[in-house]
Amino acid sequence: MKKNLINLIDVSTKQGKIFSIFIQVLIVVSLISFSIDTLPNLELETRRVLGVVELFSVVIFSFEYLLRVYVSPKRPKFVFSFLGIIDLLAILPFYLSLGVDLRSLRAFRLLRLFRLFKLVRYNKAINKFSTALKEAKEELILFFFITILLLYLSAVGIYYFENEAQPDSFSSIFDSLWWAVATLTTVGYGDVYPVTVGGKIFTFIILLIGLSIVAIPAGIISSALSNVVSKKEIK
Repeated sequence: MKKNLINLIDVSTKQGKIFSIFIQVLIVVSLISFSIDTLPNLELETRRVLGVVELFSVVIFSFEYLLRVYVSPKRPKFVFSFLGIIDLLAILPFYLSLGVDLRSLRAFRLLRLFRLFKLVRYNKAINKFSTALKEAKEELILFFFITILLLYLSAVGIYYFENEAQPDSFSSIFDSLWWAVATLTTVGYGDVYPVTVGGKIFTFIILLIGLSIVAIPAGIISSALSNVVSKKEIK
């Protein structure tokens, strides 16, 4: 009995492949249903159909979650793992809403979006990407630390250049952080911008640094992903 259940979630078996495809399709259907449910002026019959889809999805996802807990050799480890938490969060909003005023739990409806992350379990390409992120973890942590440091230094720099000229827009380093984020990421909303010569030159330098910052993580992940693919081919 347990062996058959294990085969059901093992994607290397025929039953496992069919079940994984079914779950992936159901995830997409439930997300589409969730999106349709946000449309205004829906007919009552449509809402009933969406409710049936939601109920069916929750029943299947609950079965899958309990099944994985049951067959897992280390149940606590699975329950508190990333994928285990995602599986739980995918069904949690439904059970939280039973017998409770939904208006007070409206924010929990956002947890239904965690069903999207369930696709990670079934997609080989995403799994390779996840492995690549793990391999490049230290480099990415270092990159984000340097980025945060540069954000702070940029905010301090523009504050000293622009504070006197624009005391409302750059009243403190904390207010200047918004400009730093928009500029360093090269988004440049234009709602806050320098007017002094020094501020403009400083902005030009930060924009050049920002272009490099956008490219660095892409290169790190690309390199790690190539290593993962190479290891898979060798095996």
